[in-house]
Amino acid sequence: MRVGACLLAAVIAGCLSQTSVAQEAPVSGYEFLLPETKALQDDDFANPGMLWVELGEELWQKQAANGTSCQSCHGTPEAMRGVGTRYPQWSETQGGIVSLEQQINMCRTERQQEPVFPYSSDELNGLTALVMHQSRGLPMSVATSGPAAEAIARGKDYYETRRGQLNLACTSCHVQHVGDRLRGETISQGQVNGFPIYRQLWQGMGSVGRMIAWCNDAVRAEPLAEGSQMAVELELYLRSRGEGLPIESPAVRR
Repeated sequence: MRVGACLLAAVIAGCLSQTSVAQEAPVSGYEFLLPETKALQDDDFANPGMLWVELGEELWQKQAANGTSCQSCHGTPEAMRGVGTRYPQWSETQGGIVSLEQQINMCRTERQQEPVFPYSSDELNGLTALVMHQSRGLPMSVATSGPAAEAIARGKDYYETRRGQLNLACTSCHVQHVGDRLRGETISQGQVNGFPIYRQLWQGMGSVGRMIAWCNDAVRAEPLAEGSQMAVELELYLRSRGEGLPIESPAVRR
């Protein structure tokens, strides 16, 4: 049995302490970290996620075959301040919710005439981390009305639905057991204001979509592909759930 499945199976085995009272106000996962992990995130020279931000800076300036670059259209990365706070968002041209990763890849194909960066690739994580990093300290503020409202409702329904062989919903951990101990871990609210994150378990960067896929795998549920409509709508719900939390990317998590 894989490590993630073992940890979540512990819920069934009764390894959790008594159920905590759900926290009404959103609380960043940062508040649940060990002091040494907080220190790692806080130090830009030590934070390993900054390596991906640096990669993103290189890609930002790199010219495509047609002579365009991110910088030739948008200016310096600092011009992106505030952009990351509102993704995922409704796109009229796409007729649906679009994540930041998808928007980056649309720029790649439509403006630069280049192939997309694969999900979970260093290149896509690097550019996403760079854009999100420009909004560090600003509050998440995704649109929740209009067409986005229906997507958020679907994301919320997914979040609250039990699934997998372990018959767990996202709420089973991140609402009902916030602050409890799951073996060596303290269960957080599952907020996503730090993504993309450097996760020590992965020894690399990961998007919200990768985290969703990992959780599904851990409860032995049907995989939810990164970049799928449901994964993007679930991310939108998660970001709306953490409304007002400051962007931390690149955050460090265990």
